[in-house]
Amino acid sequence: MKYFEVIKNLIPLLEREEENMKKTGHIIAETIMNDGIVQTFGSGHSYAAAIEIAGRAGGLLPVKAVYEETFGRYERIEGVGSEFAKYWDLHEKDCVIIVSNSGRNPFIIELALFVKSKNIPLIAVTALDVSKKTPSRHSSGKRLFELADVVLDDHSVEGDAAVEIEGLNTKVGGTSSIAADLLLNQSVIFAIQEMLSKGFTPPVLVSANINGGPEFNEKLMEQYKESYVYRILLKK
Repeated sequence: MKYFEVIKNLIPLLEREEENMKKTGHIIAETIMNDGIVQTFGSGHSYAAAIEIAGRAGGLLPVKAVYEETFGRYERIEGVGSEFAKYWDLHEKDCVIIVSNSGRNPFIIELALFVKSKNIPLIAVTALDVSKKTPSRHSSGKRLFELADVVLDDHSVEGDAAVEIEGLNTKVGGTSSIAADLLLNQSVIFAIQEMLSKGFTPPVLVSANINGGPEFNEKLMEQYKESYVYRILLKK
């Protein structure tokens, strides 16, 4: 199974990102301990990675996946991201994770510029080598990795798809979503470990599909309703 082999070979590369995953975990931990929320964003299929760590069993409560209704339809049009950012519920205590494999499109760059204008920590999940070789589509000339405080390299190949099939002139089987999921979930685990080491109880959600899970989560949301819950439920 070619795709499984590709993923097996990818994992050792992702393990090299340990230091940056720990840095990301530190930012997440500090954000939550200071009553901020972790805001994740991905345009198009990158949204799959953004939502991976938001509102899930075994994950942290104060994580919000920012939803963009067009699913990346206008991500290459300059100015759209700046307009979107005007309505973004982003506070100074928050941190932001932006997922973009290419890291080159105007929407992403404008959101990143907006985050940095607020002096808010920014983590990028991107294909670093590919992005370095690819020109920006934004007039600033910037790419996502150049704006981030921490970069998590998903080690994807150009075009993302990585499996060759005889008789087909294009590759199939994208790896960026799986890579981003691994990088972000491990970063969250590092954040939880850091909070515990500092005597802070991390607000971790329990599966609603085990006995007592819904009740536990309801109590957790009640505990944090003033600082977290209302903001997490907002669309932007």
